[in-house]
Amino acid sequence: MHIRISLLVFTLLLSASRASAQMEKSIRINEVMTANTESLIDDYGEHLPWVEIANTSFTTYNVRGMFLTTDRRVLNKELSAPERMALMSPIPSGDPSTNLGGQQHLLYYLESLPARGNHHLDVACDPSQPLWVALYNGNGIDLIDSVTVPVMAANHSYARHSMTDGEWKMKTPDLVTPGTNNFTEASETKIERLKREDPHGFGITVLSMGIVFACLALLFIFFWAFGLVMKYQKTVKKVARIQPIKAGVKTIETTFEIGRKTAVIMQDGLQSKGIDRDVYIAVISMALHQYQNDVHDVESDVITIKPKHTDWNIEVIQMTHFPD
Repeated sequence: MHIRISLLVFTLLLSASRASAQMEKSIRINEVMTANTESLIDDYGEHLPWVEIANTSFTTYNVRGMFLTTDRRVLNKELSAPERMALMSPIPSGDPSTNLGGQQHLLYYLESLPARGNHHLDVACDPSQPLWVALYNGNGIDLIDSVTVPVMAANHSYARHSMTDGEWKMKTPDLVTPGTNNFTEASETKIERLKREDPHGFGITVLSMGIVFACLALLFIFFWAFGLVMKYQKTVKKVARIQPIKAGVKTIETTFEIGRKTAVIMQDGLQSKGIDRDVYIAVISMALHQYQNDVHDVESDVITIKPKHTDWNIEVIQMTHFPD
């Protein structure tokens, strides 16, 4: 039972140690100035070299007890932890600013006395030589971060391009950013850009009118095409209403009649003028019938008037219609 509890405690301590080590790796040296003559001024009115550290994570971590050093002798692996700690300057405890929040920065002055304040460290800095700056864990053994700063002109700084990458750049005095992000890219909104490029509004006016006329043109094309489609459908419906059978029969009859007359003309010549022979026969038969029934006079070219008795001149009838 005791063995299980011991194993559980060991596992928890190991997990916590790993999590703490992972969090420590998010603490980075972010910017360094080795020759400060006109930049930051401490509480005593002095220009001191300084080192900025940053928390690259989004979780708060307390950096108290860590060590800053510029002495390369700490790289000797034969040194014990106390011997190595004697060559480094600890970040003091009891300072609320050491509870470093996510994406926040913390600045410490070098070549100073810790008695002057919690942000003053007894770390050597020679601006005439390349300076190696290292950040160690609270055990004085694990190296968390380090950078070699080249020799720079006064008031120049050496900074990471961003807190998460390993690219470093030299910054001129007007670009030095202690306590903030090293490289801040100014973003311009669309409205600000429009105001800058078109202060009088001519461009936006032309653009707006162009959009309006383009929409009107599209509407015209749409309704014109729609009208053509509707007209086509109306034509199709009219054609569909026509009785194709009657029209076909009428066409066949007319064609047959023309063909028949054409045949008569070709058979009898132009004298018949296209009249059928049966018509001639019918006319002659009708004339013979009228002649036999004494319809016409016998004399040629003589009109015969036959008397017929009527009552139009009877006086009785006249007197009856017109009494005195």
